[in-house]
Amino acid sequence: MQPAENLDNKIKKFWPENGPSILEVEKYVKKYAKEKIVIKCGGRVLLDQSLLNNLIEDVTILKKLGLTPILVHGGGLGIKKKLDEKNIKSKFIMGLRVTDEKMIQIVENVMIEFNKEIVNALEKKGCKSKAITIRKNNIIYVDQESKELGFVGKPKRVDAKMLKEIIKEDFVPVIIPMGLDEKGNPYNINADTAAGAIARSIKSRRLMLLTDIDGVLDNNDKLISEISTLEAKELINQEIIHGGMIPKVKTCIDAINNGVRAVVILDGRKPHSILFELFSDKGAGTLLRK
Repeated sequence: MQPAENLDNKIKKFWPENGPSILEVEKYVKKYAKEKIVIKCGGRVLLDQSLLNNLIEDVTILKKLGLTPILVHGGGLGIKKKLDEKNIKSKFIMGLRVTDEKMIQIVENVMIEFNKEIVNALEKKGCKSKAITIRKNNIIYVDQESKELGFVGKPKRVDAKMLKEIIKEDFVPVIIPMGLDEKGNPYNINADTAAGAIARSIKSRRLMLLTDIDGVLDNNDKLISEISTLEAKELINQEIIHGGMIPKVKTCIDAINNGVRAVVILDGRKPHSILFELFSDKGAGTLLRK
């Protein structure tokens, strides 16, 4: 009995007031201890300081509880903002941004800024973290997605060995969703797709995609709390899942078919949604399983 009480007391010291009930936490801590959890964040989470602080706190808590969080961040809204300032129009095909030579440079600069911000914020919380970028320590190698999309890549190989080394040294990896082709040219990768490839390469227990919506919605705009890969494919065919949600859900299906136990799409704007998903009975967002 004593160890459980000690664990509870230890957790209480850093558990957020508006987080899930501490009574439920213990059994989930045992379930996920030492497990690799890949978290993709993007959208408003990176542009709103309070949402970013929330994310940093959750990741720090996962680390304190003995889990292994791996962060992959997008930058879509930041890229859009920068392109608007320069009066450059974006064109999308199936939820992916067409990226030319001029644009890839802007994409990389925005991503590096976000990356630094996340790494610094984690370090301030006493959470050792390491930036993974295409210039310093690239881990994603790509093929071109299609000629018409330009510098948009699809992951061909992830250097899981390098990633595991960084994790072994007790760092939280903070990964830019970009990769290099065989000639060393930089490519933008949809952040969900990059996170999926990373989760597959290390067979992570969970892949968590933080978004700006509740999760997968049905045709009445109601949240679907759990869904199988077959049901998800059907919703894509029926166009209930559409636009930018298509690459997201396809990533989930692909990850599950390649060794990731479960994937969840959840709202990164809700306080401590990561903690609610991992450490409470009710969860958060939409859980996809086989």
